[in-house]
Amino acid sequence: MTDAEKLLWSKIKRRQIKNLHFYRQKPIGNYIVDFYCPAAKLVIELDGGQHYENSNISKDKIRESFLANLGFKIIRFTNLDVLRNSENVLNKIYNEV
Repeated sequence: MTDAEKLLWSKIKRRQIKNLHFYRQKPIGNYIVDFYCPAAKLVIELDGGQHYENSNISKDKIRESFLANLGFKIIRFTNLDVLRNSENVLNKIYNEV
């Protein structure tokens, strides 16, 4: 796990947000999502710099479309968002669930 993933996981595991269960590195179809909350049908993705390269932008759009077609809501944060602004990230997750 990246430092950002470790930090976020420490804040959402063990039902710390609205008593909801989150999974880490959860397989869904042919993809593995960073974090997943089944009760809210919420996928959380943390993006490092590689996600902003043209080839990866296209792959992420295909992945998001697949997940959205299954009824999942996807929210994305940069690693820097989590590391520098974790309170806002947690508020956003709290509001989404």
